[in-house]
Amino acid sequence: GSPYQPAIEALESHPEKKFYNVSKLGGAKYDTLPYSIRVLFESSVRNCDGFLVKETDAMNILDWKTKQNHVEVPFCPARVVLQDFTGIPAMVDFAAMREAVRNAGGDPVKVNPACPTDLTVDHSLQIDFGKCAIQNAPNPGGGEQKPLARLSPLKPPLRKLPPCRGQGSCQGSCGAGEAGRSSGPFSAQIENTPILCPFHLQPVPEPETVLKNQEMEFGRNRERLQFFKWSSKVFENISIIPPEIGMAHQVNLEYLSRVVFDVKDFLHPDSVVGTDSHTTMVNGLGILGWGVGGIETEAVMLGMPLTLTLPEVVGCELTGTVSPFATSIDIVLSITKHLRQADVAGKFVEFFGSGVSQLSVADRTTIANMCPEYGAILSFFPVDNVTLKHLKHAGFDKAKLEVTEAYLKAVKLFRNDESSSREPQYSQVVQVSLSSIIPYVSGPKRSQDRVAVNNMKSDFQACLNEKSGVKGFQIAAEKQNDIVPVQYEGNEYKLSHGCVVIAAVISCTNNCNPSVMLAAGLLAKKAVEAGLVVKPYIRTSLSPGSGMVTHYLSSSGVLPYLSKLGFEVVGYGCSTCVGNMAPLPEAIRNAIKQGDLIACGVLSGTKNFEGRLCDCVRANYLASPPLVVAYAIAGTVHIDFDTEPLGTGFNGKSIYLRDIWPTRQELHAVEEERVISSMFKELKEKMEKGNKRWNLLEAPESTLFPWDLKSTYIRCPSFFDKLAKEAVPPQAVENAHVLLFLGDSVTTDHISPAGSIARSSAAAKYLTSKGLTPREFNSYGARRGNDAVMTRGTFANIKLLNKFIGKPAPKTIHFPSGQTLDVFEAAELYQKEGIPVIILAGKKYGLGSSRDWAAKGPFLLGVKAVLAESYEKVHRSQLIGIGIAPLQFRPGENPSTLGLTGREQFSILFPPDLLPRMTLDIKTSTGKVFSVIALFENNMEITLYKNGGSLNFVARRFL
Repeated sequence: GSPYQPAIEALESHPEKKFYNVSKLGGAKYDTLPYSIRVLFESSVRNCDGFLVKETDAMNILDWKTKQNHVEVPFCPARVVLQDFTGIPAMVDFAAMREAVRNAGGDPVKVNPACPTDLTVDHSLQIDFGKCAIQNAPNPGGGEQKPLARLSPLKPPLRKLPPCRGQGSCQGSCGAGEAGRSSGPFSAQIENTPILCPFHLQPVPEPETVLKNQEMEFGRNRERLQFFKWSSKVFENISIIPPEIGMAHQVNLEYLSRVVFDVKDFLHPDSVVGTDSHTTMVNGLGILGWGVGGIETEAVMLGMPLTLTLPEVVGCELTGTVSPFATSIDIVLSITKHLRQADVAGKFVEFFGSGVSQLSVADRTTIANMCPEYGAILSFFPVDNVTLKHLKHAGFDKAKLEVTEAYLKAVKLFRNDESSSREPQYSQVVQVSLSSIIPYVSGPKRSQDRVAVNNMKSDFQACLNEKSGVKGFQIAAEKQNDIVPVQYEGNEYKLSHGCVVIAAVISCTNNCNPSVMLAAGLLAKKAVEAGLVVKPYIRTSLSPGSGMVTHYLSSSGVLPYLSKLGFEVVGYGCSTCVGNMAPLPEAIRNAIKQGDLIACGVLSGTKNFEGRLCDCVRANYLASPPLVVAYAIAGTVHIDFDTEPLGTGFNGKSIYLRDIWPTRQELHAVEEERVISSMFKELKEKMEKGNKRWNLLEAPESTLFPWDLKSTYIRCPSFFDKLAKEAVPPQAVENAHVLLFLGDSVTTDHISPAGSIARSSAAAKYLTSKGLTPREFNSYGARRGNDAVMTRGTFANIKLLNKFIGKPAPKTIHFPSGQTLDVFEAAELYQKEGIPVIILAGKKYGLGSSRDWAAKGPFLLGVKAVLAESYEKVHRSQLIGIGIAPLQFRPGENPSTLGLTGREQFSILFPPDLLPRMTLDIKTSTGKVFSVIALFENNMEITLYKNGGSLNFVARRFL
């Protein structure tokens, strides 16, 4: 148990709940820590076992002020989120571990992930409805597509769309393109309902391929889904969000959030790591979390801590009040721009100051989600009253909220606006004044030319004067006030320079976009209620783009008001949608040409900025959705919103923009109370009902997984072949040959299998022998649950430069026979002959992002040790984690200074009392002896290595 047990207390308001009172334990030092570091401290206190997490680690975190950037600390996240097929290797390893534990005489039922693990299965199973419908529509529209967010639309029963052909950002790796071999009992249950437009409930035209492919969709991923279903039945701590449940990806992540964990009446803060690039968004809810690679998540599931350098924390202070006309997008982009300029790369960012409570949770999660754009590890918003209010709408019950609030206040993890005198001390502070954020539009010709809305009138005037160019239109002074009368639908209208003839509310890619689209809807509602109208000749349209926006607009009840102003839905490809995008009326086109007028289009999305609109519209402005509606009502961009009314309402009253602009409070209230609560209610219902096909999917109930020997997707890996009750002391490596002789900066992409499977590769030969055609190979990513494919793909990169070969090729020499072979084939021969192999490399071995097979692959090829000049830190620890010894040449030495050709055989002796950074001797078959450093940093790494890596170390705990 933890040496800190005396710090356990009962919660005053709920005495049955216990927790570590870390704020008492840490005293005055704790009070100056940033909130995010307090979470790290609590985790180290609670998980302190003297081995994986030591008392010195907890004290180092408490001394953050002096230790930041100087020490490594362990962190045990409360839970793990796996996205889809990144979860396969980890789950396969757990299934294999059950087998091994049973074979070694232990109880396989005890083998479970050490922490709650949530798996969202949607990545290759859901192809964004809107995207396909829009691609097949005669008039594409609906905003840029974001590759990661797979959104499913709302009501109608939708059918699957064509599988991915790899044209998207996934390059086919999303696994949605494999041939379905099993039609099985499923094909009968898929009804051929046409795809419906979610607004008009009319069929969307579809290409023939859809019908052919939809039966394959479930069949194609069926084997992996059955494996997941088995996992969710037999393992504790695993829960799976089945396909077709997720609203937006972000909603899934939020649905899984606990904020405060309550495990058997013991409370601790929620924290998470995940393989999902969106993981950082949860920091907007006051949950510490970030994205890591597959191998790190697997380590956490095995109960091993993550190691991180104690980070610097940049405080971002928000002050002032937001201008009423600034939208969420203005705020988010402005804050992220400040952070980009502040150099926060590799640091934590934490928000404080009086302005934080003006940001809704949607704004916060968006800022947190955009971390990669400004390089921070995460952007943390401590829980405050805004968060609690949001959780209430997201379905937290009253009792849970009370405990959450009481606990966070007890351990000082709750941010209060009032007591701001006790702000933590940060490594540096970046100030952002919210008052300085003003709304802009871009145009009239290039999207990078920004114009503040309050300068719009004078700027447009200047464009008329300026000579033709990137901004100017060069209109003679005497013509600038020209008015052209025009008859349209029995009424006369007057057109002039700056008249708006196209107004398109288009959903853009930004993820705080739904609330901004909602703002346009609320503005429309207030405009209609005030009696304002949009002139009938203005071509207005609304392209929601994603299911999430659709949900916002339908559940808030604003759609009828938008359509009353002429903003009808287009872009889903149904016949009503298409009809709504007619060209400009001829009378208007003629009037514009006759008067040589500079007519304007105002749009809220960047799709086809120039070409989309008709050639007679010479000025185009990009504006936020509510401003598009405002300019449409005004009918001109030549207006100063502060001093000129938009139009005349009921009783001839002049209505100004400020009279109908929704306040942030109104917006947040509708968003929280109507939209978010309906969204979570719907998600909850879907979760409880589950997905029809998922529920019908049969999966075994056995404690051990019944491996299918014919399967080319899921296979029991051989990591545990030598599992015995006692760890064997490290074996000497005798007369090893060099499998590969590499240079500097070999990346994990050179090592790890990635991308499509080349037809001439070892993996292709294996799949062909199993009766597959090249069309069915799929990618390495899709087959990462099959170690036979992954091992064959290790070092199969055509850019691999092996010094034995002298040119880039995934080849090497098998020295006993002198043949040049694929790396896998050579390794296989060495293994048959019982000859161990090592790798020689230069500086920075294992650079690049962590890939789960970059260590597993070499291990299965029989690599016993890597001998390099230096290592990338993460890769070095992953080699130890799988059971490969990382050895380092002494400073100033390398293969050429030592006169090594790599054709020798090498013998390495490991003493039974191996110590960190110990010097070992290596003998070669030519009689040379030289010393190297065993690159183990601490005793824990040596223990792991002696156990044959972390998988075997954890498996032994069950024996």
